[in-house]
Amino acid sequence: MYEDGGYLAHNPTWHTENSAWKAQQVAKILVKNELSPSTIHEVGCGAGEVLLSLLQLLPAARGTGFDVSPQAIALCRSKMTDRATFELGDLLQMNTRAELLLVIDVIEHVEDYIGFSRRLADHADHVVFHIPLDLSAQALLRGYTFSKARKEIGHLHYFTKDTALDTVRDAGYDVIDWSYTYTQSESPGRSLRVRLADIPRRLTRLFAEDLAIRALGGCSVVVLCRKSAPPPR
Repeated sequence: MYEDGGYLAHNPTWHTENSAWKAQQVAKILVKNELSPSTIHEVGCGAGEVLLSLLQLLPAARGTGFDVSPQAIALCRSKMTDRATFELGDLLQMNTRAELLLVIDVIEHVEDYIGFSRRLADHADHVVFHIPLDLSAQALLRGYTFSKARKEIGHLHYFTKDTALDTVRDAGYDVIDWSYTYTQSESPGRSLRVRLADIPRRLTRLFAEDLAIRALGGCSVVVLCRKSAPPPR
């Protein structure tokens, strides 16, 4: 669906309305951990707006976005600058390395998501994953949510906070830091129905954040990590 235009047909904006907000979540965790990368790559860059927004927040950095979708890269072509370029192709097949690699809302789309994540580790000093937490009690009760996500936005895997962090570790990374990102509460362009549905989430999170997210969803996690050191011989 990413190469034949199917994804673009279902998602004509390629979610650019949330891109600046996602870049802010990345910037927060970088600042918190005193990281200021000068070279940034993004795998699955889509329309390129997350990378472009992050470069605005990190004016000393340069970046390149990679995507296998010709439609996505076509959306990026007119946005290239002296600090931001975009390439059509599979990053894993390229001899590239950066100080920071962005993997923003990507692994849930990839069939072999652990193998894919493991192979990315050799392409950067640090990696930031942003992973939606689609799996909640509310989503399970609604049922149709997963089928709709699979057909329209290509989600093949569904995570909780614990399984998302375990996935990163299983792929051979040390987790340096992580935090929730409140997708339904903070991201722009939300409908009135979504805003109303978020009221009980906000209230419940005041008293039991983890429980509220497991029960009602509406969140993602941003994870800063690096490749695990090999065990001593």
